[in-house]
Amino acid sequence: MSFFADQTIVKAVRARIHFPRLLIIFALVIATRAASADVLKIVVDDAIHPVVTERIERAIQEAARTHADALLIELRTPGGLVSATREIIHAILSSPVPVVIYVTPSGSNAASAGFFILESADVAAMAPGTNAGAAHPVISGQTMDPVMKDKLENDAAALMRSFSGKRGRNMAIAESAIRQSKSFSADEALSQHLIDYIARDESDLLHQLDGKTVTRFDGSKTVLHLAGKLVVVQDPTLKQQILSFLMDPSIAFLIFVIGLLAIYFEFNHPGAVIPGVIGFIAVLLSLYALNLLPFRSIALVMILASFVLFVLEAKFQTHGVIGLGGVALMVLGALLLVDGPIPQLRVRLWAALAVSIPIGLITVFLMSIALKARRNKVVTGEQGMIGEIAIVCSPLAPSGKVFVQGELWDAVSPTRVDAGSQVIVRRVENLVLHVEPVSSTVVKESLLA
Repeated sequence: MSFFADQTIVKAVRARIHFPRLLIIFALVIATRAASADVLKIVVDDAIHPVVTERIERAIQEAARTHADALLIELRTPGGLVSATREIIHAILSSPVPVVIYVTPSGSNAASAGFFILESADVAAMAPGTNAGAAHPVISGQTMDPVMKDKLENDAAALMRSFSGKRGRNMAIAESAIRQSKSFSADEALSQHLIDYIARDESDLLHQLDGKTVTRFDGSKTVLHLAGKLVVVQDPTLKQQILSFLMDPSIAFLIFVIGLLAIYFEFNHPGAVIPGVIGFIAVLLSLYALNLLPFRSIALVMILASFVLFVLEAKFQTHGVIGLGGVALMVLGALLLVDGPIPQLRVRLWAALAVSIPIGLITVFLMSIALKARRNKVVTGEQGMIGEIAIVCSPLAPSGKVFVQGELWDAVSPTRVDAGSQVIVRRVENLVLHVEPVSSTVVKESLLA
């Protein structure tokens, strides 16, 4: 407890404050102390996308609310989206609390978008055996013409220059990571003034930072007192955990296709309800995640069209020709679904094949069962009577009684039929069977059928 808290209690005792009131004061002091984090920490181990942006912005707000001495971000990322990167940089530059970004553990990297974020920090640090850089902007799935290439490079380089100089970093070297896709080890980054410290671990980093003066982006100076301070880890919320899981394009594609299959099953089995509800929720969740990613709407159309081909395969039985076309169309739609700048933000080939082939087989199988059921002869109700052999109980001249399926029915025949004869039911009208006499050959054929 702080010196001022101790003095407060001493004064309360001297003033002969009642014991219950003293407990209240003591509890308030403890609560105030507990609500304040000396160093707030989050771990970013993911591609850079809107969910990561939300996590960092939330952490900055919490650090400001609790008057934390610093916000520590452990970073390891292969890169990510430019839009999300710009939002994160803006949040870091305008943070009221000093932001320390630490690339760790050994073997990790801060590539592409991660390099921009590292350079924007008040304090940039790396662990031995890590690397950063390779920040050349790319557009997935496209061959850039020289003009577009220059535009993207110049825009990214200007973004880097806009804050790296004020952070005391080497702008020319930082820009080479963009124009020449250079990557730097921890030692190279330190020697070329891209980072401020190399630290073995978290405690080593905080010890090195203790007593150091940091120049903020707005020009103000802050002295850091971090050695031995409490480090509070802020875990992602449940919403952020779910969204981070869904932001994997392969997972989003899988959930979308499973949702479509469940809805398709509901249409083939009306009243099942559960598959329809599950499918509807799955499709909505996947579309929400895809909306946060650079997805192509035409790819969704291709995936939907693949289901149409699966149905046609079951209906016309083309020995797999149309079915293979459906699988190929679904795989192509999956690969084009998300236009991410790095492989981690695109649907992987193995995932596209592992989902498309089983889904195609299952859909064709379900549709084949449904079509066969519709082609089968109806065996219940009035329609089930047609084609049945009946025994005449009273002469049909032209009406009388017949016995069929264990029941007596009124029947009408175009010719007279004596009792005991066999007739075949041709149609049913107003609960009256319209029958015809049958020969022994027809009876045998009917029984065989």
